[in-house]
Amino acid sequence: MTQERLSPVHIIGGGLAGSEAAWQIASGGVPVIIHEMRPQRQTAAHKTNSLAELVCSNSFRSDDKEQNAVGLLHEEMRRLGSLIMRAADAHQIPAGGALAVDRDGFSAAVSAALAAHPLVTIARGEITVPPQDWSSVIIATGPLTSPDLAAHIRARTGEDALAFFDAIAPIVHRDSIDMSKAWFQSRYDKAGPGGSGADYINCPMTREQYEAFVAALVAGDKVSFHDWEASTPYFDGCLPIEVMAERGLETLRHGPMKPFGLTNPHDPQTKAYAIVQLRQDNKLGTLFNMVGFQTKLKHGEQVRIFRTIPGLENAEFARLGGLHRNTFINSPALLDGALRLKAEPRLRFAGQITGCEGYVESAAVGLMAGRFAAAERLGETIEPPPPTTAHGAVLAHITGGHIETIDNGTRSFQPMNVNFGLFPPLTRVPAHDESGKRLRGPEKAIARKRALCHRALADLERWQNGERVLAAE
Repeated sequence: MTQERLSPVHIIGGGLAGSEAAWQIASGGVPVIIHEMRPQRQTAAHKTNSLAELVCSNSFRSDDKEQNAVGLLHEEMRRLGSLIMRAADAHQIPAGGALAVDRDGFSAAVSAALAAHPLVTIARGEITVPPQDWSSVIIATGPLTSPDLAAHIRARTGEDALAFFDAIAPIVHRDSIDMSKAWFQSRYDKAGPGGSGADYINCPMTREQYEAFVAALVAGDKVSFHDWEASTPYFDGCLPIEVMAERGLETLRHGPMKPFGLTNPHDPQTKAYAIVQLRQDNKLGTLFNMVGFQTKLKHGEQVRIFRTIPGLENAEFARLGGLHRNTFINSPALLDGALRLKAEPRLRFAGQITGCEGYVESAAVGLMAGRFAAAERLGETIEPPPPTTAHGAVLAHITGGHIETIDNGTRSFQPMNVNFGLFPPLTRVPAHDESGKRLRGPEKAIARKRALCHRALADLERWQNGERVLAAE
């Protein structure tokens, strides 16, 4: 079948999932149309009209493919020809062991690549109901699906959409930070892609300063909820700073404000009781993001409270924190193993609307949806990636696994980042190192993670070569 005779695949949503899906479809020789509602209709979190816009510089997290599940997912995506990873690698900025990107450069690169591809068409305008003559559709509208389309999805599936709140952290102008109190260092001096091991700005607190800060967070004036929002849960991986503070006085200093692995060069003999870290947010190094400081405090309260942090007394904020509502579907009940809606197989879903969590995971699900859709259009069959791979583990979580039972006896599907808990266990756990020494404690845990990563990449290669991976080994 020639490209001229192939009907296009339609993608609703031009975020990371939709952009990656489009790239995979076009790379497979199938025409594709991306429908992006911005700028005709904006969302509560997006600020530009670009495709694949990010709201956080460190969206890609760890890049360690040997011991970290998301770093493994990065490597798998690179091997599968991911446009998202190509753009991320080209626009990385220093961030210790993480892969952070210059947001504007990243988005511009993705947008330019898709606009230049001869099989990709970008259509601006909101789609509230996928037309019946669209025989292949990927809904990749993300966690901020427009109300009209969300209503259509609910009506079509017979399932209520589930929702949670997501918060974004403030961004500070670098030249407004007092470096006579703060200093550059990565935790345990760990270097990462594009970094030196001294990539974070650290602001120390004494015990008295920390306890006063926690009290201010708890007492601070916060954004109020509508009645219909009151019972919506937060995603634990992105809790507002004040919600964490409400969970106990010590919660923050064992979370985003932990002081471990850091030494203040201004006062090496005194250990900080807690530390606030800021991470570079743009290529120029003029903006820094407050790590883990997602918040629903009102803007005036943010300025007042965050300026009590040593080193940030005169901080100027390029962006204050905010709050938005995310929506996702009950994917295990609604989707098949190829991400198709069981009630209407012409519709596929991809990205955070499926219940995966995180930009990287969203793009990976878009990658899989795109490959499934392209193969289907070409009349080919494609096996899902093995569950021993990071892609397969995420897919298994979305389409069949990890449904929890809640107190009233009903079953509740919850979003999750990729993690080694989603992978099938090893049949042979490493017990000795290469020299024959018996592994114990942390060494054994590291060896297990490495074995999981090595198995994943080996199985991914076999899958790419068309071999069937029958079982976890």
